Amino acid sequence: MTGHHDRPDRSPKKRGLTSLLCVLGFLGVAAAQDKKPALYPAMAPVEQYRIADRQGEIALARSAAPPSISADAEVLVLGTQGYETAVRGKNGFVCFVERSWTAGFEDAQFWNPKLRAPNCFNPPAVRSVLPQYLKRTEWVLAGVDKAQMIDKSRAAMASHAFSAPEPGSFSFMLSKQGYVSDDADGPWQPHVMFFVPPGQAAAWGAGLKGSPVLGTDGGSFEPTVLFIPVPRWSDGSPAPYHGASH
Repeated sequence: MTGHHDRPDRSPKKRGLTSLLCVLGFLGVAAAQDKKPALYPAMAPVEQYRIADRQGEIALARSAAPPSISADAEVLVLGTQGYETAVRGKNGFVCFVERSWTAGFEDAQFWNPKLRAPNCFNPPAVRSVLPQYLKRTEWVLAGVDKAQMIDKSRAAMASHAFSAPEPGSFSFMLSKQGYVSDDADGPWQPHVMFFVPPGQAAAWGAGLKGSPVLGTDGGSFEPTVLFIPVPRWSDGSPAPYHGASH
């Protein structure tokens, strides 16, 4: 993951974890260090990224968090020009199903049309992180290519159209459904994600041997995404807990 800590094992299971880290947030730095073949060199036809059943997409989005949270959350679904509000919320949380382009720009699965990653943001993340996810989706659906998206992201951060994550920004990814990467071949493992400004991974002990916190610093124009595996899915059932080995 990072350049100065113990190098991760590249066994199939660990490669799946590295890919998952890249898919779950804008982790371009981590992806660049784990060079993989361009399995998906270009965007597939847009319909391959859609979920035909709108109610099915709503249910999948809600599965990201416990019902006590997701039942009152706003739910977004992928529309023709970006994410659209399908259900109004009451508690400030927002649940949606991520597609592959929320990965780091160098990730080999950036255009993988199979990816469906249920996620549920808390209010600080909704205010400060979600706008970047939504804007990138708008760019993709408008036909903006990856190089242009990188330039636009840098410019948006420089102009403060994008902001650093607010303190306390996190999200739930506790769904036993979905598909987060080809390596994981499914949901991998339930976890919570924390969004912090670049340069703070070390303060969390992230990526260190034996630490329960996984992740590395993101680039200067993208949030750092850290996550902690947990032992239960959103429905309360136990998950095969692999811990936070690196």
